[in-house]
Amino acid sequence: MARTWLDVSFEEKDEAKLLGARWDSRERRWYAPPGLEAALSKWAAAPDVPDLLPGEDRTLGQGLFVDLVPSSCWFTNVRSCVAPRDWERLRRMITRRAGQRCEACGAGEDRDLKRWLEAHERWTFDDHAGVQRLGRLICLCTDCHTATHYGFAQIRGRGEEAREHLMRVTGMSEEEAREHIDVAFEVWQARSQRHYDLDLSMLTDAGITLKPPPAAGERPGIAVDRLRGDR
Repeated sequence: MARTWLDVSFEEKDEAKLLGARWDSRERRWYAPPGLEAALSKWAAAPDVPDLLPGEDRTLGQGLFVDLVPSSCWFTNVRSCVAPRDWERLRRMITRRAGQRCEACGAGEDRDLKRWLEAHERWTFDDHAGVQRLGRLICLCTDCHTATHYGFAQIRGRGEEAREHLMRVTGMSEEEAREHIDVAFEVWQARSQRHYDLDLSMLTDAGITLKPPPAAGERPGIAVDRLRGDR
């Protein structure tokens, strides 16, 4: 019997479960048991997101590398900019097309190791026009994602762990890894000096609903407050 699939965001999973939604561990998706379709209609599934998003460059940013987001662009990650149910649709597409494997190291999820599969954005920056454009969505495991966001890893006291994972996956020596990280921070510092307009047309052209991120001029102040621990 065909299942009635649902789009349930992580934030709403407890509510959906209370109303009778069930989890299919193989498909990694919620569904409505027979007879409960009406009760769970709030989460009726929208059409699947296409495996190739409009204008997406699946070759952009191959492999594992430190990819620091300029501080002026913080809080513009895709999960912060789309409706929760659309994020669930995107997450499902990203992990499915990657074969449930990290696209950098090939690892799968491992609950015992607390290693999950996560979505990461590959951006292009037009420094002349001042545009930050989403160019690709990639599936990374927790370890590769931590190494990619090396600056955030350092803030959380995981810098050494992140560097070691970078070396293990890429084959870099310690000297090469440190030089790679230094160059990434130089690029980060230069780009953090200016504001960028956000181009998420790759998502809107695929029918994804956006919610506005903080305005470009507000992001540096928010970033400083967060690093200081203010809420």
